[in-house]
Amino acid sequence: MSSDTRPLLVFFGATHSGPARRMESLVSHLARKERARLRVQEIDVDEHPELAERFRVTTVPTLALVKDKRIVGRLEGRVSAPRIEQMLEPHLDGKIAAWASSRRSRSRAGG
Repeated sequence: MSSDTRPLLVFFGATHSGPARRMESLVSHLARKERARLRVQEIDVDEHPELAERFRVTTVPTLALVKDKRIVGRLEGRVSAPRIEQMLEPHLDGKIAAWASSRRSRSRAGG
């Protein structure tokens, strides 16, 4: 049993899903930026159908935020960084690192 009290963001994807593959870099970036306050786990629904069923995943990609052993947030389909930030903010200690705005400015700069 883990004593880690950080919320867990579970990213359900699949290799055959274009939207999920496009969100992988966004989720990886989030995992790096928020590692002090958030755990992130990627799950391939084809490799782990039992977890997809347990979390009632019907759409790929799906993000599920787990805190204190309960799902406290959920986003289905391809979503933007600001929508993810909006879901996370009430459940993380302190302010969200400016990862969403830094991604947007890098995108505009072509990076």
